[in-house]
Parts: sequence; C-alpha cells; structure tokens
Amino acid sequence: MFGYVLVNKPELKIKDFDLYRSYYCGICHALKENYGLTGRMTLNYDMTFLAMLLSDLYDKENCDFETRCVAHPGKKHPEKRNEFSTYCADMCVFLSYFKGVDDWNDEHGVRGWAGKTALKGKAARVREKYPEKCASIEEHLAALSAVEKEGLQPIDKCANAFGEIMGEIFCYEDDIFREDMYNVGFFLGKFIYTLDAYEDVEKDIEKGTYNPFRAEYEEAVKTGEYDRFDENVMNILMLMISECTDAFEKLPLIENVEVLRNILYSGVWVRFKNCQDKRQQERAKGGVE
Repeated sequence: MFGYVLVNKPELKIKDFDLYRSYYCGICHALKENYGLTGRMTLNYDMTFLAMLLSDLYDKENCDFETRCVAHPGKKHPEKRNEFSTYCADMCVFLSYFKGVDDWNDEHGVRGWAGKTALKGKAARVREKYPEKCASIEEHLAALSAVEKEGLQPIDKCANAFGEIMGEIFCYEDDIFREDMYNVGFFLGKFIYTLDAYEDVEKDIEKGTYNPFRAEYEEAVKTGEYDRFDENVMNILMLMISECTDAFEKLPLIENVEVLRNILYSGVWVRFKNCQDKRQQERAKGGVE
C-alpha cells in the first residue's frame, strides 16, 4: 500500500528532481546504516515526501554528502540527511513489517512470511524508540484489519482507518503544526488506501480477498460501464486530495515547496492514470468497449 506519493518527473526542473532524489537517498542510507540491506528494501517514495515536508517545516539543517551505492555504483550523487531521514527510515521499517504480517494473514504466502520474519526484530527496535506513536499505529492497524474482515464495508470507513495511521506518522511534534500535519497525513492516507483498492480490485476479486470496490467493479464488468466506475473513484480521490492540499497550504513552507506541490497536485495521479490506461488498453485488445 505504498509507492503512490510520487513526483511527476516530466513536470519538474532538473534541480528540483535532484533535490527530491537527494532526500530519497538520505533515507536509503539511513535504512542501510540502522537496519542493513533488509531494511533498505522497505524504502518507499511516500516517506520521501514526508522527509522533505518535515525538513522544510522545521527548517532543520541538512548534512550533505556525495555518495555511491549499489544502485549507482559508477558515480557519486548528492544525498541529504537529517533527523527526519532517520525517523522516516524507522517508519518505513515499522509499516513494512505490518504489511508483511497482513500479507501473511491474508494469503499465507512466502512473501508475507519472509517480510514479517525478516523485519520483526527491527520493528521491535522502532517500537522502543517511539512507544506511544507505535502503540497508536498498531491500534489503528488492528482497527483497519477488523473493518476489512467484516467485508462489504464502504470505502470511507476503511480509508479512514488507514488515514489515521498516516495522520499519526505525519505528526512528528505535538505543536502548533500538529492539526494541519495530521490532516495532510490523514487525507493523504485515505487517498493512498483508495487508490490501492482501485489498482488491486481485479487481483483481489481473483484471489477472493477483501476490496471495498469489489461490488462496484463487478457491476461495471456486467454492464460495461467502466468509465462510470473510473469517474466515481476519481471523484472520491479528488475530494480526499483537495482536503489534503487545503491543510498543506496552511503550512509555512519555502525550501521544498515546489517539489512538494508537484507531488500533491500532479504526482499522486500518475499511478491512477497508468492503471486506468492499462485497463482501457486491455479491454480494447479483448474487444470490450
């Protein structure tokens, strides 16, 4: 349920993309140093957005490096690191552990078992660092699991549970920014959950696993009204990202704001558009109007 909070690279200036990548690399190296290569595999773009947001909001000085890594062995590249790189790395590990647990509970597959087993000890270390925050996240994860097990629940009820998880993660400090940061995370989390459900609906129907869009998509298959289904989902997503950006624009951001706006106003729609286009192409090949 990660990797949806992306930049729209063609719309970014080269210097802004390099800035974005430098924060991404900072989290990557923080993961390697604190959790090894297994931890590095939990890296995601969603936490890169948060690292840039927190760094700008709290105006923390970055440590700038020129480094090589496995992905870029031939050339050094810029890397920015600060306390938020470590925090976001910790959250990557903690959330990925519970994703492994959830995958194992849903499908009893090798991937879920490997994920939860490899990250269990690392997640325990994160829990020791942030006991109250992690307890809150675990409580919301349990609520989300319970809602999904009930089945046939409206998308908003499920998305709210994941939104509360992201809202908690976005609240780094209990200060004057807490309400707006919570709302950015909450509505972005709802957006992520909804888009993930939209993207996975066919796979979930095939596997018999829960998806809040199952009935609506099956009706679209029956009637051929795919455009109506896509439009309904897009309207839900637009409402959620609108609430997210309303809270975002209240924050006093300067240094990273252009990249962050690229993500919230453009980048988050990349996966939706790609999924929509792919389905339309597959239906056209199959002779479905």
